[in-house]
Amino acid sequence: MRGGGSSSDGRVQPAVVVPPPRKQGFDARAAYRWAGRQVALGPRPAGSAAQRRAAALLVRALPQGRFQPIGHGLRNIVGSLPGRGRPVLVAAHYDTTPVPGYLGANNSAAAVGAVIELARALGRDDVAARSRPVRFLLTDGEEAPDYPPKDFLATGLRGSKYAAAHPPRAAYVIVLDFIGQRGIRLRREAGFSDPKLWSRLRAAARRTGESAVFPPGTQQVIYDDHKPFADRGVPSIDLIDFDYPCWQKPCDTMDKLSVRSIDAVGQTVLALVRDLRGA
Repeated sequence: MRGGGSSSDGRVQPAVVVPPPRKQGFDARAAYRWAGRQVALGPRPAGSAAQRRAAALLVRALPQGRFQPIGHGLRNIVGSLPGRGRPVLVAAHYDTTPVPGYLGANNSAAAVGAVIELARALGRDDVAARSRPVRFLLTDGEEAPDYPPKDFLATGLRGSKYAAAHPPRAAYVIVLDFIGQRGIRLRREAGFSDPKLWSRLRAAARRTGESAVFPPGTQQVIYDDHKPFADRGVPSIDLIDFDYPCWQKPCDTMDKLSVRSIDAVGQTVLALVRDLRGA
């Protein structure tokens, strides 16, 4: 469960060739560079000076980027693309856990970079007027303010709790979290990830040639930013490979990231969101 997960066996994955960016597609190299910009700011716990510097950088990167105050000096970052009806929401958190020296390359910088590049790719689409809007959410305070947390469900997920409780209500929620490590394998999170929406994600993976990254089966229950939305009846999924030995450890650095993994996730989520916009 989130707040008390297990580590992997630390196996080393072989290097892989990254495919060239696809026409009008997701730019994984750019997403990786966005991760690097965040990591260069140092540890970014919620409310810290480094996190506020990150926020000033990230808010300019999203379409119609703006801050959403959530209380206690914390701020979500919100962006949007126009459309009709309830939006498709794509989210990641931009704070890091308050472990001394923790840089959060995979937890959370890679996912934030992916959300930014998904917004750019979707912003280039020529969509029908009836298509759903897309909303982008970078949550503040996903991590609990203490570590190890005394009560993660009470003190964590602060930004997503606020967003789920305030309009606009989403039609679908896609949360990106640990999506950048080498050899990534994303099975459905068993607790709150909607099986039907996950099936559509796997169908998108087949279309993009990334089925191996999204194998059948489930992984453990994980308390993450999808939970507050799922609790309110919104079909939600969490893309997180919790088999990551550097979770909440100072070794979560840029050298642990794989552009190939980021590309596989980004291309697949892009295909899914394009599908959901027309749903």
